[in-house]
Amino acid sequence: MPGTCSTAPGPDREIDLSARPRSKTRAAWLTLLGGSFGLHRFWRHGLRDAWGWLHLLATLTGLAGLQRLDAFGIDDAQAAWMLPLGGLSFAAAMLATILTGLTPDERWDAHHNAGRSGGTPPSGWGAVLAVIAALLIGTTVLMSSIAFGLQRWFEVQAEADQPTPQRISVPR
Repeated sequence: MPGTCSTAPGPDREIDLSARPRSKTRAAWLTLLGGSFGLHRFWRHGLRDAWGWLHLLATLTGLAGLQRLDAFGIDDAQAAWMLPLGGLSFAAAMLATILTGLTPDERWDAHHNAGRSGGTPPSGWGAVLAVIAALLIGTTVLMSSIAFGLQRWFEVQAEADQPTPQRISVPR
């Protein structure tokens, strides 16, 4: 097929050499804003990427858990496992933003723009700001997910250790 390169990473992927080069800054911001929905994976690898679909599934599960938490309260058992799953997916997207933003420009071009004419300009402050935002947001979400999960685990353990209250009959 003219205009494509079959030496791209992966056995069945082809890169369209006529397409514009992929910008590292654009990839970092796409990962920051839509990474929890797998948009960064779909943009890089196409709709057949299993990891992108896994991001989407985990995030939607977390959002459903948030809805259940709002509807049924903190004691809902399903929300207790759904929320941390969504939080971990979000934290993984923030980690992917950090890794994307900190990738050296030469390595980014060699991996994502191989064979394309006219490489990308240096990423500059755009990628750095995306990394800073990902550090702030990702740390907050990850710590909140861990705290919520551990709190629910300890509550379940404490409830299991308590003896059931028995009724005491008082003589009249």
